[in-house]
Amino acid sequence: MLKNIRSLTLEELKNDFLALGFQKFRANQVYSWVQEKGVESFDEMTNLSKDMREKLARNYTLNNCKINKKLVSKIDETVKYLFELNDGEYVESVVMKYKYGYSICISTQVGCKMGCTFCASAIGGFVRNLDAGEMLSEIFTAQNDLKVKINHLVLMGTGEPLDNYANVMKMLEILTDENGQNMSMRHISLSTCGIVPKIYELADKKLGLTLSVSLHASNNTIRSNSMPINQKYDIDELLKACRYYATTTNRRISFEYAMIKNVNDSDECAYELANRLKGILCHVNLIPVNNVRETNFVKSTVERQKRFIDILASRGITATVRRTLGSDINASCGQLRASTKKSR
Repeated sequence: MLKNIRSLTLEELKNDFLALGFQKFRANQVYSWVQEKGVESFDEMTNLSKDMREKLARNYTLNNCKINKKLVSKIDETVKYLFELNDGEYVESVVMKYKYGYSICISTQVGCKMGCTFCASAIGGFVRNLDAGEMLSEIFTAQNDLKVKINHLVLMGTGEPLDNYANVMKMLEILTDENGQNMSMRHISLSTCGIVPKIYELADKKLGLTLSVSLHASNNTIRSNSMPINQKYDIDELLKACRYYATTTNRRISFEYAMIKNVNDSDECAYELANRLKGILCHVNLIPVNNVRETNFVKSTVERQKRFIDILASRGITATVRRTLGSDINASCGQLRASTKKSR
């Protein structure tokens, strides 16, 4: 099986090229084409001879996402992509335009194992991990299509990033390489539903990225009913790891909290949540739950959201309601892939 050349670090490419008999400087040229310019074929590498391009094609693949569907919001210019991978599977990405530039939310897996009941990503189950190059291709394909420079990354699409830890870490190493996209770690957010051992590993790396934790409940009873991961790593264990992360990295954690009417949005839940988060360097990001056909969850009212924020603030916990982007195109990940799989 041929290697996906977009999944190789510069050092790995140099070692490969020595074994193939290429001059060492050629690795820098090819790496620039692949990781800086984001080309989609070896034929685009115009400063290489035809013989070398053909030899590259015999020894490597350059896997690229293909745009299967593209939806553009008429409200805020958010763009949602359904990408088709080389094996015919699908993943989703969303590009959002802000005052500071463009941000992309990418998928890290095809499907998801976590089974959170309020999330469309789990519909259809887990298929496989994405390799580093496939994740990078989501970024390059969107950049090339929109003719823009994407300078912020959110790992919050389909899949659990910490369940694909090795490939995600390699993708981040390549993405932040000064010889490639040179994206700042401080412009990267990684979201997890709470794989505790990997949170400790990530903390010890001190990468400088922002950790977002999908909490969505103030106690184990509520969380276990909607998030199976809580039966393996409960809230107390998860928050212990979060305290370690915040203390070790001195980085503020963002706790994601999907507001579900009559499930986790009561005053009691707000007070309980504030008590649990006391002393952690953090921010709570309230998310009006998405209307997913396969669930019967209903989003909390605006009044309830405001009351929840006020209670948290009274206990010293900052919270805001996440701005909804691309609402007219169902921009939250999982829904477009799910509908496509169903139609097939």
